[in-house]
Amino acid sequence: MTALADLLDSLTAEGKLYEKLEGGKVRCLACGHRCVINPGRRGACKVRFNREGKLMVPWGYVAGLQADPIEKKPFYHFMPGSDALTFGMLGCDMHCPFCQNWLTSQALRDPASDMAGRFVRRVTPETIVQLALESGASTIASSYNEPLITIEWAADIFRLAKQHGLKTVFVSNGHATPEALDFIAPYLDGYKVDLKTMDAREYRKLGGNLEVVLETIRAAHARGLWVEVVTLVVPGYNDSTDMLMETARFVASVSPDVPWHVTAFHPDYKMTDPPATSVRTLIKAAEIGEEAGLRFVYAGNLPGHVGPYEHTRCPHCGAVLIERWGYILKQYNITAEGKCPKCGASIPGVWPRDLKRVRLGGPGMPRWIW
Repeated sequence: MTALADLLDSLTAEGKLYEKLEGGKVRCLACGHRCVINPGRRGACKVRFNREGKLMVPWGYVAGLQADPIEKKPFYHFMPGSDALTFGMLGCDMHCPFCQNWLTSQALRDPASDMAGRFVRRVTPETIVQLALESGASTIASSYNEPLITIEWAADIFRLAKQHGLKTVFVSNGHATPEALDFIAPYLDGYKVDLKTMDAREYRKLGGNLEVVLETIRAAHARGLWVEVVTLVVPGYNDSTDMLMETARFVASVSPDVPWHVTAFHPDYKMTDPPATSVRTLIKAAEIGEEAGLRFVYAGNLPGHVGPYEHTRCPHCGAVLIERWGYILKQYNITAEGKCPKCGASIPGVWPRDLKRVRLGGPGMPRWIW
């Protein structure tokens, strides 16, 4: 084994989301792969493995920990103008060639990610929650790698966070199982899902299953979690009018109130041939979302260039409720009861009750904890 594998294997605990099978095998239930793992072998994610008939899972460390604007996740209808103390571990159950967090997500799969071991720091759930409270964050987020494959660790942190009045979110590829959603839902408030394409064959190339992701979005919404969906718009990959319309119609079928973020691609990792997404393409995608019946469509990663698609407007009277520039809030006009101050309509979302804690202006940038 590599030095990184030895390190990560030492930072594990017995998992809770698995079944024991005959012959010492185990079936992992954390993600849509439902890996059946022989003793001494690893699952598709590489970080959940079978040790003598027990599923061992990541626990007790972070490879990233910083206070981010919640808008960076991106969540636009969840505690806007506040910070999310965001932690990440290593590994992923997919292998997207356009991954923008590949250094952490592709650990143990791509040797180029081995240097991620330098970022590993041992920590306890109690310390993470204490740092969130000290930093003034409203939320703790699991991100930077795929939260589903480190779900037991997240649950232990989130359980404690809820006791201290903090909110909790996943920033995920959505390749979940019903068992995973049932396990984490009591401790989870928000779920951001990347919906990468509506082409099932392309999803298989990425290491995932489209139907699993679509069902996760439906199921998370049905469980009462606040759901926002993001599509990274990649030129020549998923930016056709038909593809964007199919994506938007699916999101609208879950609920027209689910925010859909269309974000700009830049060449990264193993996908360096397509050009960066143009402003015109991003605005076209947002317009398609509106045509499909979505009430809240946002264009991201190109602050100041996408006109009204950075802002939140009341779908009933058109009043500007939140004016943004990138991660920065320039105006915030939603009432403490979550309503439009002009017409009184309720605005779907998870809104701050204490409006004095909504941060306007400021740097709107991450603050490293470690």
